[in-house]
Amino acid sequence: MASVSAARRVVVKIGSALLVDRHSGALRAEWLHALAEDIRWLKGLGADVVLVSSGSIALGRGILGLPDTPLALEQSQAAAAVGQIRLARAYEEALTPHGIITAQVLVTLEDSANRRRYLNSRATLSQLLTLGVVPIVNENDTVATDEIRFGDNDRLAAQIAVTVGADQLVLLSDVDGFYSANPAEDPSAQRFDVIDTITPEIEEMAGDAGSGLSKGGMKTKLMAARTATAAGCAMAISEGSVLRPLRALQDGANATWFTAQTDPQAARKRWIAAMKPRGAVTLDAGAVAALSRGKSLLPAGVTDVSGPFERGDTIALLDPTGHQVGLGLSRYTSAEAQRIKGHQSAEIEALLGYPGRAALIHRDDMAL
Repeated sequence: MASVSAARRVVVKIGSALLVDRHSGALRAEWLHALAEDIRWLKGLGADVVLVSSGSIALGRGILGLPDTPLALEQSQAAAAVGQIRLARAYEEALTPHGIITAQVLVTLEDSANRRRYLNSRATLSQLLTLGVVPIVNENDTVATDEIRFGDNDRLAAQIAVTVGADQLVLLSDVDGFYSANPAEDPSAQRFDVIDTITPEIEEMAGDAGSGLSKGGMKTKLMAARTATAAGCAMAISEGSVLRPLRALQDGANATWFTAQTDPQAARKRWIAAMKPRGAVTLDAGAVAALSRGKSLLPAGVTDVSGPFERGDTIALLDPTGHQVGLGLSRYTSAEAQRIKGHQSAEIEALLGYPGRAALIHRDDMAL
């Protein structure tokens, strides 16, 4: 069974019902400050932490005095617009005393479907984590429609875990794991400690109902588990209403762990290796040698570009004899790559007229 303290990079999903008092619509400040203690503890162990937080609509509903009934789409979006500001401020106020810098990142599931937007999200989150920041990721409910619908917050958390290469995803929920039936309705329901494979029988056990504030049901949590574990990320469903829920999970609190099927880096390499290339770049011998040592591909090592391809497309990496040595996701279009090939990274802005990324293909975005 996985241990939170052993995580290298952990994504924590926080449901609305944990952050917002069901009756008053107010933020549960004591709970949030206790969670901040957990985040400080994990970072002290050397882990990167990303929070995927629901709650903007629930907070905005309370601030605007909207009724505790299903909201129309435009009411949900208005509530999100108000609640996002309050939510970001609350996280900043909770984490700043621990010397932790926060950042708000607004995304939608669509951002992971579009390859260029996916690369942008990945690069931004990677840089924030490198700088020691704790990103607070929210669904961009103000402008999105699909993400307001049932359960997308769980799936978004899984997508973020894949995007950042996390090895653990913890869904803090209002239930303490995955059960054979709804424990509120069936007293004989049994909780699973570990699930190694999501079988059809497991899927049949999942219910649809979520809590009053949270829209996620157990089926969406299984969908999240399938996404995360296939990408090498173990996932836990744990009851999160207790103070310091991550430390409680470490100390043996009830939970269900879904076993990772591989490790994050290997899963990503397989994903890239299975793609069909849209173009190719030819490398000099020095660049080929650098790639074999785990380096990124810089424009200086490129001698030829064939396409066309767009930013985010998969391209073949060819050695000086034309032999394919790998595949990678390009950070530039073929036209841009033609202009910067053979040049130092410091020259990119002068050549293109705008700042660019130092690498043509980052080492994390290639499979050799």
